[in-house]
Amino acid sequence: MEKLNRGVVAVKVSNGVYVSWRLLGTEPMNTGFNVYRGSTKLNSSPITNSTNYLDTGGTTSSTYTVRPVVGGTEGPASPVATVWSNNYLDIPIQKPPGGTTPDGVSYTYSANDASVGDLDGDGDYEIVLKWDPSNSKDNSQSGYTGNVYLDAYELNGTLKWRIDLGRNIRAGAHYTQFLVYDFDGDGKAEVVCKTADGTRDAAGTVIGSASADHRNSSGYVLSGPEFLTVFNGNTGTILTTTNYEPPRGTVSSWGDSYGNRVDRFLAGVAYLDGTRPSIVMARGYYTRTVLVAYDWRNGQLTKRWTFDTNSPGYGSYTGQGNHQLSVADVDNDGKDEIIYGALTLNDNGTPMYSTGLGHGDALHVGDLNPDRAGLEVFGVHESSSAAYGAEMHDAATGQILWGVHTGADTGRGLAADIDPRYRGAEAWASGVGLRTANGTSIGTAPSSINFAIWWDGDLLRELLDHNWNSGSSTGVGKIDKWNYSNGTLTNLLTATGTLSNNHTKGNPSLQADLIGDWREEVIWRKSDSTALRLYTTTSVTSHKIFTLMHDPVYRLGIAWQNVGYNQPPHTSFYLGDGMATPTPPNIYLP
Repeated sequence: MEKLNRGVVAVKVSNGVYVSWRLLGTEPMNTGFNVYRGSTKLNSSPITNSTNYLDTGGTTSSTYTVRPVVGGTEGPASPVATVWSNNYLDIPIQKPPGGTTPDGVSYTYSANDASVGDLDGDGDYEIVLKWDPSNSKDNSQSGYTGNVYLDAYELNGTLKWRIDLGRNIRAGAHYTQFLVYDFDGDGKAEVVCKTADGTRDAAGTVIGSASADHRNSSGYVLSGPEFLTVFNGNTGTILTTTNYEPPRGTVSSWGDSYGNRVDRFLAGVAYLDGTRPSIVMARGYYTRTVLVAYDWRNGQLTKRWTFDTNSPGYGSYTGQGNHQLSVADVDNDGKDEIIYGALTLNDNGTPMYSTGLGHGDALHVGDLNPDRAGLEVFGVHESSSAAYGAEMHDAATGQILWGVHTGADTGRGLAADIDPRYRGAEAWASGVGLRTANGTSIGTAPSSINFAIWWDGDLLRELLDHNWNSGSSTGVGKIDKWNYSNGTLTNLLTATGTLSNNHTKGNPSLQADLIGDWREEVIWRKSDSTALRLYTTTSVTSHKIFTLMHDPVYRLGIAWQNVGYNQPPHTSFYLGDGMATPTPPNIYLP
């Protein structure tokens, strides 16, 4: 996994400067830390019970470094952190110029989903941002779209590169699933996505034919070659391009003839050999479903396996995919499985099980019930005839632990520990109410049902959403806390000046443990898309946990967060009220 630096962040607060830093997954839990303002050590003895500190004498002109202390010996200093004046950092971004489609419709651009990786090997994260045109489309909608762009930015706003995916990649939530990850272990992340004729890398190199235009009169791209490209994450240049698999084939074989289901793509990163990450690309989930796994090693892209519901004996697995996927070692054999919705594939690409409950719009995988061995899956299901509109099942076997029949398209569901009176994560879904990890009904559910985030100083999770403006199909980002005693939401943060993504989904560009201690940051776009605004918590906490980015399930959740209908990441261990000290992750660094 990634070789990260200390990730020190310092923020001016009313009573001084709040300082926060990482405990790495490779460090002992009893590692101590010394905090320095300039050359002055602020703590009399090493800080061992947390990874944050309030410097009551700090000012906006102060600078900070943090040094680990192990066995009484002080280690090297972190990079120097200057003080933020607010609890957010504005990262300038460069909006692409708009354009006009062949049928005369003009469009502009907004910053959309983002991912992160250490693109240059310096121990800091860089951001890879997808730009969506204002005429992006759901697959069910006809019409031309503008081009999709991928940008890479340093956290200071330096543009590293821009990739233009070209006219033959349609814009929308289901078309471009991009992966940012160090696939070959050289300490620098690659960027992988589907490409086409006319895709142009950061150096201007064009894939295929620059003049080809495969769009039909309805704006769909249903002919022409499809490619999979691995880009150098530091330079944005092409490392290799191959034919995209699974291929399109006959459009109607995916469930319709006009181009909806054929272009439903998912993607993820999985440690299929338990040691090194693989690329997983997928097509289809309403009917036919195909997943293909690749390895990027020593400059070569090789195919590991293919799963296809058209294969003999696999017909019962059709139609069991979600609008997203998750990745976790569900059977505790050291290798990752692909949780595709109601269907779970083993690390070798063979099916482990299907619950048979069909397609769904939301999926959560983690240790949701600490009183059971292993991981759990909480999902919702779209079919009104499904036995359960929302259910929790054993991630290794598919055994239904509890479920609620709704008889309706259950479109939203979330799982997070928001009430300390009950063990484990609570779960709620449209028309289901609030349930304990065992499925017991405990009352009315929060109205917030999109994302959950570890934000303030306790171990409960807060709720991330937006104040949706139905007139503009977006909203202002916010974080609320569930007041379990009276069943209301208390606002902790309203991100004035920002906007959410993806309509009612209310997504930020990204939520992840990007800097500081184990709690999460959130990135929303500014309302005019001139910057990404990265918020960090300033709540002092006494809880000490290694950076979540060194937990494999969580880190892979960041890699797939931009895929389809975005979902929040979860950890491989139970992180909530009453948690045990997590076992150190079994990881090594490049």
